[in-house]
Formats: sequence, C-alpha cells, structure tokens
Amino acid sequence: MNIRRHLRDEPHGHSSALNDILFILLLFFLIISTLANPNVVKLSIPKAKSDTKAKQTVVVSINDKQQFFVGTTGVGVDSLKQYISGALAKSQDAEPTVVINADKLATADNIVAVMRAAHDLNLRTVLAVDNNSR
Repeated sequence: MNIRRHLRDEPHGHSSALNDILFILLLFFLIISTLANPNVVKLSIPKAKSDTKAKQTVVVSINDKQQFFVGTTGVGVDSLKQYISGALAKSQDAEPTVVINADKLATADNIVAVMRAAHDLNLRTVLAVDNNSR
C-alpha cells in the first residue's frame, strides 16, 4: 500500500491572466493594423531603385481599370481638380503634395491628367513606386 502517492499535491499552472494578456495584444494589433494606412486602394505599383520621401497631403490613386480615387473616393477625370482642391482645403500643409499611386497597368494619359490637375492648382506631384531593394 503506497500512501505517499496520495499525499503529494500535483502542480497546477494558473493561466487566467494569460487570456487577458492575449486579448489585449490581439486588440492592440488590430487597432494598429487599421491605423497603418487608412487610404487603401489595392494597387500593384511600379518598382524603382530609389525613392523620395514626401508627406502625403492628397493621395490620388489610379487602378488597373483606369478609375481615379482621391483618398478612397472614386472620382471622374473631369472632376479631378475639384476633388483635389477639396481634399487640399481640409489639410493645412505649408508645402502640399499630391502623391500619385498608379497601378502598373494605368495609362500614361491618366497619370498626366492627374499631374495637369495638380499643376493647375500649383501643387507638387510625386509618383509612388515600390522600392526594389526591399
């Protein structure tokens, strides 16, 4: 008869705090991932060897179907200047910049149309590219 076997306590790990920590971490990563880039239009942008850092005052995107977006709002080519100036009025930047996110399949005519609209409003334009070195 082995009495000692019943007298020993088996170790128990308390994992009640682990659930709280995992929930807080999950919530943190979900919030950070949505704040990373609120102006998201799915594009496959061209690649380049160097890049220029510019503050994104107004983001104009052109997708593979040749549709224009100012921020995430779809616009026509005729009202492009109006929407850019409206988005520019919301921001109070000293040097406003129009960042053009053009898909690889976007035509040069559409990119030039955005550049013309920005030029008419006396704005600087920057074409967004994917950095090859990454």
